Amino acid sequence: MRYFITFSYNGTDFHGSQIQPNGNTVQSEMETAFATILRQAVPLTFAGRTDAGVHADKMVAHFDVEQTLPTNFDARLNNLLPASIAVRDICRVKDIAHARFDAIARTYHYRITTRKDPFLQVTHARVAAGLDFEAMNNAAQLLLGKQDFASFCRVHTDVKTTICDVREARWVRVNETEAYFVITADRFLRNMVRAVVGTLFEIGKGRMTEAQLAEVIAAHNRCKAGHSAPAEGLSLVDIQYPDFLFL
Repeated sequence: MRYFITFSYNGTDFHGSQIQPNGNTVQSEMETAFATILRQAVPLTFAGRTDAGVHADKMVAHFDVEQTLPTNFDARLNNLLPASIAVRDICRVKDIAHARFDAIARTYHYRITTRKDPFLQVTHARVAAGLDFEAMNNAAQLLLGKQDFASFCRVHTDVKTTICDVREARWVRVNETEAYFVITADRFLRNMVRAVVGTLFEIGKGRMTEAQLAEVIAAHNRCKAGHSAPAEGLSLVDIQYPDFLFL
């Protein structure tokens, strides 16, 4: 039987979401909790990977088990998992469902603040005041559509294609000191959102124009784009799937 598990995590203390030879990860913590309760190893297949320090308001993974899950399995997982990981839901799906390959859209938020705030320092990137949000929003429209985002992809990444279909890309002002960038696409490349945000910062600071951003996109060269924005501001907030996958 195959299940989807939906969960969230604060990535501050993790070396990314997926298991690595050295360093604690979200996947290693979750698989340890699964094994403790079910008395067997249960591999989790995540919908995607997040880098060290990156968060997820909503992440999805699938797993297979032969037996019926025990009563209150989600609550028992939460009792074992650290405070930085929270299971939200577990549901049966068709055996063909795949958490990564069947996702039809993903949404990230990149959160910023201009105020020094000890309660926001792990979820928001602190930036200098004075960013031109109108200029950044106008430039962000160049990101929309199906195109090659190689200029915003980490180099030496093993992917078959750098084509992505971006369906939403805009800045939202929360108040005078806080804002976030929302971007939705069918898929994302390694480091793509942070590279996009870092490049938009250059526009917001008046160091780059819309025309230059168009040149960056067309160059298909990571060296042409801006620096990657800090990890702590980034969070995966939604993943969408076709309804027919769920039982």
